[in-house]
Amino acid sequence: MKDKIKKELKICVIGAGMGGLCCALALAHYGFENIEVFETASNLGFVGAGIQLAPNMSRILDRLGVWKDIEKEAVLVKETSIRDGASDGELAHVELDYVYETYGYPHMVGHRASLASGLYNGCKAHKVIKFNFSTGLKDVKSFAPKVTFTAVPRQGEPYEVECDILLAADGIKSNTRRDMLKLLNVSADIQDTDQAAYRIVLNRTQLEHDPELLELIDSERVVRWIGERRHIIAYPVSNNTVYNLSTTQPDVNFAATPTETYTTKASKPAMLKVFADFCPKVQRMLNLVPEGEVCEWKLRVHGPLPTWVHGSVALVGDACHPTLPHLAQGAAQAIEDAAVLAIVLAKLPDSSPETINKTLRVYESVRKERAEMLVEWAAASARELHLGKGAAKEERDRQFAELKAKGGKARVPDKWADADVQKVVYGVDCMKIAEERFDELYRSM
Repeated sequence: MKDKIKKELKICVIGAGMGGLCCALALAHYGFENIEVFETASNLGFVGAGIQLAPNMSRILDRLGVWKDIEKEAVLVKETSIRDGASDGELAHVELDYVYETYGYPHMVGHRASLASGLYNGCKAHKVIKFNFSTGLKDVKSFAPKVTFTAVPRQGEPYEVECDILLAADGIKSNTRRDMLKLLNVSADIQDTDQAAYRIVLNRTQLEHDPELLELIDSERVVRWIGERRHIIAYPVSNNTVYNLSTTQPDVNFAATPTETYTTKASKPAMLKVFADFCPKVQRMLNLVPEGEVCEWKLRVHGPLPTWVHGSVALVGDACHPTLPHLAQGAAQAIEDAAVLAIVLAKLPDSSPETINKTLRVYESVRKERAEMLVEWAAASARELHLGKGAAKEERDRQFAELKAKGGKARVPDKWADADVQKVVYGVDCMKIAEERFDELYRSM
């Protein structure tokens, strides 16, 4: 019966980002035979900057058969150095060798293009996945018993699509979430965080003239420079041929932009001014960015949703839990969503709309509390990293000093590098939970 369901059910995925690609890949891996992906971009010409490949992500990618190719271009992270932005003095140093020993996978860093292309190539190996590029979702007409939505191609007329299940990985500006919440008469307005980010990649040839910068790109180290309301996290990617810097700073350059705008061209002098009091090493790297290639991202989130599921529709990734980058878990949590969805849907006892809805609510039960907890931890980490003068900063710096004195064996104010936080983030196997608790959770729905 289950094989018949997997053959006959039509599942549509909206969005071909990390969450959408992994949804399609995981569904195919678990035997579904009619999967369609709708993506507004004309192709997956992958761009972007660095991304952290944490063990909770790697574990899933390995089980889905795509990790080894992604790992080939990644860089192992053996240590992290947390430094004062102004002086470059080290506040704390944490060795990360224990991550592999504890969780079975190392902490690695890579280029977003490597991760996305690895997932896409994995999808292309499954003939059951059909991609519809240059086509987005305009609105959802029906959430059950059949899902119907309006697809809008870049060229041509809008048309209606019908499917049995819709998985909406259409990002923080999700039209699916908008229509779901409108139907439920609830709101989750997009919230400004008063933060923005520059994402910078420097090629090895740009750094070769500078021994200090060359040492950074040749390392197996994540460095975080912190200052009041600002920080920079940096690491090598693409087999140490590219150095990635991701910043967070006040979003003053977005003051005049419309609320729907998430990126803006920024000037190089403005970027240099934001970090003018940071150390010469940072200044030299920022000065290498060509004028005209400075782009700033607005960091936006929304509050926790009352539900991720309605009828036969489920939200995935940033559509339901957009996460600030300070815990490096945004893509990993979308990939956890995708893996859990595939596992629970593979256990469908029948294909009735009622059964589909109950099964999607099992997905929500497994994922919602954990994802929303990590969203809050990421926000909390930024609050600690960005402290200005005062008692709170003095206490944070005391904790950094204690960590350094104890050789990295104490609490880390930077939650990303804290062993107790990592135990929860890296050590939880969401696929195993979904497998083992499905029957219990399904009966409780």
